[in-house]
Amino acid sequence: MRIAYLDCFSGISGDMFLGALIDAGVAPEIFERAVEALDVGAKLEISRVNRSGIIATKVDVIVDGERDLPRTSQAGMSDAHEHTHEHAHDHEHSHDHAHNHHHESVHKHTDHHHGRGLVEIRNIIGKAAISESAKRVAIDIFEKLGAAEAKIHNVPIETIHFHEVGAVDALVDITCAAVGAEALGVDEIVCSPLNVGGGTVTCAHGTFPVPAPATVELLTGAPVFSSALQSELVTPTGAAIVRALATRFASFPEMKIEKAGYGAGTRDFPGHANVLRITLGEAASKIAANISQETILVLEANLDDLNPQVFGYVMDRLFEAGALDVFGMPVQMKKNRPGTLLSVLAKLDDADKLTQIIFAETTTLGVRRRQENRHVLARRWQTVSTRFGDVRIKIASLNGTVSSYAPEYEDCRRIAVEHRVPLKLVMQEAVQGYLQALKEKP
Repeated sequence: MRIAYLDCFSGISGDMFLGALIDAGVAPEIFERAVEALDVGAKLEISRVNRSGIIATKVDVIVDGERDLPRTSQAGMSDAHEHTHEHAHDHEHSHDHAHNHHHESVHKHTDHHHGRGLVEIRNIIGKAAISESAKRVAIDIFEKLGAAEAKIHNVPIETIHFHEVGAVDALVDITCAAVGAEALGVDEIVCSPLNVGGGTVTCAHGTFPVPAPATVELLTGAPVFSSALQSELVTPTGAAIVRALATRFASFPEMKIEKAGYGAGTRDFPGHANVLRITLGEAASKIAANISQETILVLEANLDDLNPQVFGYVMDRLFEAGALDVFGMPVQMKKNRPGTLLSVLAKLDDADKLTQIIFAETTTLGVRRRQENRHVLARRWQTVSTRFGDVRIKIASLNGTVSSYAPEYEDCRRIAVEHRVPLKLVMQEAVQGYLQALKEKP
């Protein structure tokens, strides 16, 4: 399995990610075509720069003949503007988070004078002549940013209007990130712990410690650290890209290295290479070559005074909220009381809301949380016809060969109730229909 490793020892931003992709071999023409497809009056300027002794690729977005500069380069703007950034940013989009529509952003590009909502952003990306998968990834990145800001400000995501993030340069960064990751041709992107930097950052809502609130929300569950460098190193856009593309966080994986690429941030720190490194290669692990991996969270709580009738209801609520799996195990607790160990497997983005359900619906006073890596077989659905109706079959495969299959329980249960026939009969006919379809397949 071919993998890419993001080494975020100096954080990550959108422009750094694009530079690293180009330096690792993604053709610049791919990005140029994507920018043209967006039709927002932008173009790319690609150069080679020195960052503390490391030669890296720098990507700048040019709009109306002007380069998108760090905020410190816009010191000539009047103090009368409502939304200015006076702090020194480390990357081209060092604080490109969203705000709700009550705030106005000031930027030299005319496109930044109004906020864009998710509907407009989806339309722009949806009309672009790029692959459907790249469109989905780009929109997903924006939605993650919007969800983070909506949670921080306690407003519906529909009211969030993107200013810096919704501007032309960030639309280019995010769309090119999706297109470039696809062109990279890897099966998995793994990310290192992220150096978030330090100090403070000033935005329309006040001065906050680094990492910024949106970055913290986006990196929930991810391993982070802070070096001695007192600057913002991980931008919200960079954090959203990692959250959308990386399947797991880990130290440098066991792999046969093919090549590496370096993407430069705008700032050049003395004695610190402000670059993002991406390393490409083949995974050495036989398991990794056959099975995909992902990072999940395990939520656990010990229950010794919960009405057993409630437990089933809690399971249903957790599944409805996106839990990957929910199960209980009998345990012997303090004072020799019998109890139940509630375990919930969750995606990183769903952990907080599932934790809230556990607190709201059970009697526990604490929920344990730990991160786990799991290996996942490729799976797909196939619909087969029976004399009672259509049933979906879940099919798992290993190295392209079917390893297991099973009829979807809810489909079979519904049909059994509607036709008043035994459930096991419906399940048997569904399996027979699947096997018959295999025989007839050319």
